[in-house]
Amino acid sequence: MSLVESQIKCYKCSQALGFFAGDKLGRQEECPSCYASLHCCKMCHFYDKTAYNECKEPMANRVLDKEKANFCDFFKIGSSSDGGSDKNSLLDAANSLFKD
Repeated sequence: MSLVESQIKCYKCSQALGFFAGDKLGRQEECPSCYASLHCCKMCHFYDKTAYNECKEPMANRVLDKEKANFCDFFKIGSSSDGGSDKNSLLDAANSLFKD
């Protein structure tokens, strides 16, 4: 996997950010395109909609609003296993194969 492929995208607008999986990220960081908070559950490596409290880290405190900045000590920027935007982009790619 090249660096371009591992670059993190905003969960909200899919804008490529200047961060890569494992990079440190400040709590106040925002997407330069849509101003969404980046130090939030939906940008965390441990975020998983199917897990208890939507987090794969068992020691993390529950966060109710997954899109707002939080103080979680376990936060690690990375692609979530939720696959929300990845799933949609794969579906769009598949659908484009069958367009006239």
